[in-house]
Amino acid sequence: MKELLLARIAGEAPDTLLLVEHEPVFTLGRRRNAGASVLAPGDIPVVQVERGGDATYHGPGQLTAYPICALPPHRQDLHAWLHGLEAVVDRVLARWGIQGERDERNTGVWVDGRKIAAIGIACKRWVTWHGVAINVRVDLDHFKRIDPCGMSSTLVTQVADHVERPPTMREAADTFGAEFRRWWTEYASDTPFSQL
Repeated sequence: MKELLLARIAGEAPDTLLLVEHEPVFTLGRRRNAGASVLAPGDIPVVQVERGGDATYHGPGQLTAYPICALPPHRQDLHAWLHGLEAVVDRVLARWGIQGERDERNTGVWVDGRKIAAIGIACKRWVTWHGVAINVRVDLDHFKRIDPCGMSSTLVTQVADHVERPPTMREAADTFGAEFRRWWTEYASDTPFSQL
């Protein structure tokens, strides 16, 4: 991801969306005292990363999207970028019949008062990296080992708890990719784009 970031900054790579499913890992964002949100990691590694935010979990059954995009001069606003990513998640959830909500005090996307998607971003020379994690069909027990985003683990949910037939990870990736491409085209218009 860092190689792509540096290549995009140098103008040697197009805007790119990485869609991955991680092995179990807890990550700590740049929020002060984020490590205090790790309660009992057990055998799951804890890794410091450069995104904003607190502690979170990544693992199988969770779609993590990393947009590495150069914000055009008329769109160099990180709050607008973050809200745009929330809008993409709203569109993705709507495709599965789920109504996403936003919380003015907390980033991410919520369903019935519980967080279904976490967002943590970073930006270097107006090129974004890090991004969005959507809980599709993930083992929510892992969240009990931390205070995710500094909150109670009881506030975490997943797509599988809100639909009769949850999407496969391939379906989730394809849906997110399509909705992100549509949104990014509206947001940045003539910017070339690739998806990996």
